[in-house]
Amino acid sequence: MARVVSINKSDKKGVVKIPQEEGLFIENFGLQGDAHAGKWHRQVSLLSNESIDKMRKAVPNLNEGDFAENITTEGIVLYELPVGTKLAIGETIQEVSQIGKECHKGCAIKQKVGECIMPHEGIFTVVRKGGKIKVGDEIKII
Repeated sequence: MARVVSINKSDKKGVVKIPQEEGLFIENFGLQGDAHAGKWHRQVSLLSNESIDKMRKAVPNLNEGDFAENITTEGIVLYELPVGTKLAIGETIQEVSQIGKECHKGCAIKQKVGECIMPHEGIFTVVRKGGKIKVGDEIKII
């Protein structure tokens, strides 16, 4: 079963995010209180714990949110989902809008970790139906 391991947010872009037990995701906007939320195509970022585990071999003390992902997942290969895939996560419905991204120069994550996996294995979604997501919530492809 695919599930949510962590909800992470920060009030500034380009920094690691702080894990939360739950988050309110607003339709066509993103995670309430997060710097990356807004009316654009990268409202919510997701990265799997399995991807983070690859980096933990080199940097063992990595935590959820260190790659600035809003939702850390488990049990689903995110980067293999085609753009347009709809996901039911907690009370929300989200649509995959982008796979990977280019890290900006001076990225705090790349400086802390040495390499960023978001460009290859992270995905972005837009919130089609808002609601709460809690740690442990199931993730379903719909």
